[in-house]
This record gives sequence, C-alpha cells and structure tokens, in this order.
Amino acid sequence: MKIRLAAFTACLLLAGPALADQAAADKCAASLSPAARTIYAATAPAYTAGADLKALVTDKTRALVKAGTVSMGEARDAARAAGACLKLMN
Repeated sequence: MKIRLAAFTACLLLAGPALADQAAADKCAASLSPAARTIYAATAPAYTAGADLKALVTDKTRALVKAGTVSMGEARDAARAAGACLKLMN
C-alpha cells in the first residue's frame, strides 16, 4: 500500500513540470501568426519528449501545404516559429 502511494505521489510530482512546459508552449503559440498557429495545433498533440521535432514539424507542415491550409510561401517561416514554441514543451 505504501509503495503504491509513493508511486502515485511521484507521478503527480513529475507531471507538474510537464504541465508548466505545455502552458509555456501554449502561451508562446498564442503570439504566432495564423499559419504558425495552425502548424503548432497540428503538431503539438503528436509531439512527445524525445521525438524528432524537426521531422514531425516538417511532415505536419507538408501535409498542411498539400491540403491547402498553409501556403507554400509562408510554410517555412511558420514552421520555424511553431517549432520554437514546441521546443518549450520539453
């Protein structure tokens, strides 16, 4: 019983910084351009610690450009801006 309680408490303590990082990333994303916010919104749910952020943002951005959601002209700068906010999640 004590071991389970200790494990549960440890999980709660470890989740605190993750929530703070998510909040910082979301705050950063609020100041992005509409295209960058779209890329951020498409990428954030799939991003986990240790994932290849550049590859993930590239794939999501490419898909958004193909779908016509983000223009090719603004894609690179928007992806970089979204990536900068996503880095805060780590």
